[in-house]
Amino acid sequence: MSRRKKANIQIRVNNSNIDRALRQLKKKIEREGVVRDMKRGVYFEPPTQKRRKRLMRAIKQNLIRISNQMY
Repeated sequence: MSRRKKANIQIRVNNSNIDRALRQLKKKIEREGVVRDMKRGVYFEPPTQKRRKRLMRAIKQNLIRISNQMY
């Protein structure tokens, strides 16, 4: 199984604004899919389920993209 290497996530804290830095960190982690990858590693998932989840995610993203283009 090949795992792609995650880039180091860095957030600069300016003027000791920790709340803002935490929000930025959470957004970056969510975009990178770190939590999703951690949850995926907790239990074994058969290849058929992986394919099905990937397909369902793609369908959902396409529906969202189409609905955004309509407005």
